[in-house]
Parts: sequence; structure tokens; C-alpha cells
Amino acid sequence: MIKRGAVVGCIAVAAVLVVGAVPSLAQDEAPRTAWGQPDLQGVWDFRSITPMQRPEDLADKAFLTAEESAELERAAADRDTRLWQQEARRAEAGGNVGAYNNFWMDRGLKAVGTRRTSLIVYPPNGRMPSLTPSGQARADAGAEYRREHPADSWVDFSDGVRCILGFNAGPPFTPSAYNNNVQVFQTPDHLVIMTEMVNTARLVPLDGRPRLDPGVKQWSGDSRGYWEGETLVIETRNFDQKRRWRNSTESMRLVERLTRVDATTLEYKFTVTDPETWKSPWTASVPLVLNPEPMFEYACHEGNYSMPVMLGGARVEEAAAQP
Repeated sequence: MIKRGAVVGCIAVAAVLVVGAVPSLAQDEAPRTAWGQPDLQGVWDFRSITPMQRPEDLADKAFLTAEESAELERAAADRDTRLWQQEARRAEAGGNVGAYNNFWMDRGLKAVGTRRTSLIVYPPNGRMPSLTPSGQARADAGAEYRREHPADSWVDFSDGVRCILGFNAGPPFTPSAYNNNVQVFQTPDHLVIMTEMVNTARLVPLDGRPRLDPGVKQWSGDSRGYWEGETLVIETRNFDQKRRWRNSTESMRLVERLTRVDATTLEYKFTVTDPETWKSPWTASVPLVLNPEPMFEYACHEGNYSMPVMLGGARVEEAAAQP
């Protein structure tokens, strides 16, 4: 579930789409396309050690000092060093073999440049709003079901395990353990957003075409985009309930804003509204940094080829637990 090989086709497509963009710019200038729009194209790195939600012990502290931010980054580097240097641990026969070790992790070592204590910028406390009564009941029921039915069938596994959507791909895409890259392709009337994790590509029409029928649900929703000055606004709805993103429902509405700040920075802000889940909307801001390297094939097959083995193992455990 990590980078395996270069996606040559993606590089070729990117090369075609980039033609026409202004080639020579000062480092701090935001480039534009030949047709006059801000150029959002490129591979963008959204790694960050800044947490999505503000730690509760920071209370109303919205920003770290420069010293506190540096200490946070030192702690992240020290953690990685410890994990790299620890001795190998062998599992006994029948024991838990664990999961990926630090070789596979790529969480990053930098906090956001603003030194915010959370990626969430609204509500002001930097935390997700409280769940509605129905949202809390749904979360509790889901947790109880997963405890009792972890592997009755393939539908009990998440879309990430099943290699349908990456667990950081959203939308909205958010920093996680690895594969924190997204590639943007752009034409005058379309945008394509492709996350590295599971290589999910989302097509965003910019030409004002009608939306899909509300009854047509999609894993990544139905997106439509338009320009507000220098910012591209993308509104997405029609999410498939099966994707289970943060306990949201089909009523979720997502508004994303992409702004090219300079030659190497893209500001990504998103607002989530789901009155069936949260008591109010919430907004997060994730800075994206231009990555000069190409994206790679994700090659996620654990949840495809291994599904019969995982389900078979669950049946063996159930049989062994019988008196």
C-alpha cells in the first residue's frame, strides 16, 4: 500500500496539459495558463504533522510560537529516528504480526507554515463540531456492529481496505500515514484531481453543465467547479453512503477552494456541511507544496486478492471459538 512504480501515462498526460503555461516566472509569482486562468497543475504534497483537530490541552491557543513549532518538528524527527533504530521484533507462531513498520510511513516532518495548532480553522476552537443526536446514534451503532461483525462479508471491510478509495483521498483529501500526494490536470473547461493513494481520479467540469440526478450516487460524489477571482471553487454532492467518510451521510455537501499562492504553494481549503452528522459546518486549511517528482502507481491489491483469505481466516477463528 505504498509507491510501487512510475505511472508513465500520467506523466504523458501532464506534459500535454502543461503546454501553454507560462514557463519563466520568478520564484514567488503564481503562474497562469495560456488561457488566462491561475495554473493549478502539478504534483502537490500535502504531508503535515499538524493535527486535523486542535489537541484539547491547547484549549483556545490557535497558534504555536516559533519555538513551539520547532519543538513539534524536532519531536517528529526524533520519533522517526527511534522507530528506524529499534530492534526487529519477531512474532511467535499464532501471534499478531502487526502492520506496516516505519519503512512504509511518510507522514512528513513539518508543521504548517502558519503555525496553527490544527488544520481545522472553523469552528474557532479548531475541533470538529459536536455530532447531532442522529449522528451520535449512527456512530455508536456502527462501532457496535463492527465489534460484533468484523468480517461477516466483504462489505464489512472499509473502502480503503478494499482498495476502492484511499483513506486520505476523501474527498476532501487530508494528510495521513503515507502517499500524501495529489496531481492536478487542467484545461479551460475541466479539472482532474488524482490522489496518489489508490490513484483515484475525480473529474470536475468547469463549463456550467447540469449536475447529475440526485439519485445517482458516486464514491467521490458529483463535482462542479467555477472561478471566484483567483480561486477555483468546487462544490460536490451525491456521495455514496457506502464510502463512510467520517460517519457522514448522503446529505453531505463539500465546498473546496484552490488558490495558487506562488510558484510552489497551493492553498487548499474545504468546508464540510452535513446536518445529519454535525451540528454546524466545519472548515480546514491544508497547504500544498509543489513536488518536483512524479506520482507513482499505488498498486493496492491486499483487499482484492486477499479478500477470500481474510474472510476464510475469520471463519476459521469462529469455528475455533465454538465449544
